[in-house]
Amino acid sequence: QVRLVESGGGLVQAGGSLRLSCAASGRTFSSYVMGWFRQAPGKERESVAAITWTGDLTYYADSVKGRFTISRDNAKNTAYLQMNSLKPEDTAVYYCAADESPPLIYDSKSFSSWGRGTQVTVSS
Repeated sequence: QVRLVESGGGLVQAGGSLRLSCAASGRTFSSYVMGWFRQAPGKERESVAAITWTGDLTYYADSVKGRFTISRDNAKNTAYLQMNSLKPEDTAVYYCAADESPPLIYDSKSFSSWGRGTQVTVSS
C-alpha cells in the first residue's frame, strides 16, 4: 500500500482559500487514483473530489463544484485540493485516499489507502 500524508489545513474565514496537499510514498504514485474525502463532526465521511491516474479525468461532489479543484503532480508524488470561496459548511477533517482501481471513485469503500487527515475550519 501507499503511504499518504496530508497537509495544508487550518483556520480560514468564509470566502477564503486553502490548498491541501497529499504526499505519497512507498509505491508508484501514478498507479493510483486519488481521492479527497471529508468528515464533519457527527456526519458520515463524504466524497469531495477524485482524479484519475494521469489527471485526465476528475470528479467533484455537487457541493464543491466550481469552488474546489483537484490536481496531481506525478513527478512530485503529490495530489492537491485547491479550495476557494470556502463556506462554514466546508468545515471538516479532510482525508486523502488512494486506490489502484476504485470501482466507484465517489465511494470511500472503494479506496484502500488513507492518510490521517487534516483539519479545515471555516469561520463565518
